[in-house]
Amino acid sequence: MVGTQLNWDQYATAWARLHGGFDPRVAAPVVRAWLRFAYHVGYVLGRLRVSPTAVTVAGVLLCFCVPLLVGRPGNGPFLGALFVLLAAVADSVDGAVAVATGRTTRLGYVYDSVADRLGEVAWLLAFWLVGAPGGLVVAGGALSWLHEYVRARAVAAGMREIGAVTVGERPTRVSVALAGLLVAGLAGLIEPDLAAGTITMATAVWVLLAGFGLGQLLSSIRRALLDAG
Repeated sequence: MVGTQLNWDQYATAWARLHGGFDPRVAAPVVRAWLRFAYHVGYVLGRLRVSPTAVTVAGVLLCFCVPLLVGRPGNGPFLGALFVLLAAVADSVDGAVAVATGRTTRLGYVYDSVADRLGEVAWLLAFWLVGAPGGLVVAGGALSWLHEYVRARAVAAGMREIGAVTVGERPTRVSVALAGLLVAGLAGLIEPDLAAGTITMATAVWVLLAGFGLGQLLSSIRRALLDAG
């Protein structure tokens, strides 16, 4: 509730409880800085009585803008990358608003997960519009979806932790989408035909990391469930 918002230490404790016990205070410096940034923005939005759901919806709308922008001549991929970054900020901030203001709910968790998947579909659609092969784009989306689905089913089956933090997690997908569009934009300035080849390589990186991450997750889940059994 507004007026009883959590300070950073209280927030970090609550955040860890919601993320399998992973304490952001002991995370890598970049991760810790990002989470503190999200906390501060979320704290301000909470004071302004902005709801977590409103931030989630804004993030999805930002994602939907990405495929609409990438086709613009010249600066399209750069605009797409900018909106990927803004959507990633919204994705972190909606949870921060919920935790900092004590408004975390199971329904909000479901909404956030659905929003993440819709956003990734929009980014991959943008990859396809820039020139990535459709089959490769579908493979990337399927592997990323399967990664999240397998983790959710493992938790339902009794796994108490989040399992391995793999190379195919959501932050990796954000990074690949952001870097892929930026580099494709730069390549397109040199030679328009280079943009398609560059975004194809970015999509291939997405697929490789998603596939390897899924393998890491399956191995971790197997150990966790065997130990639990």
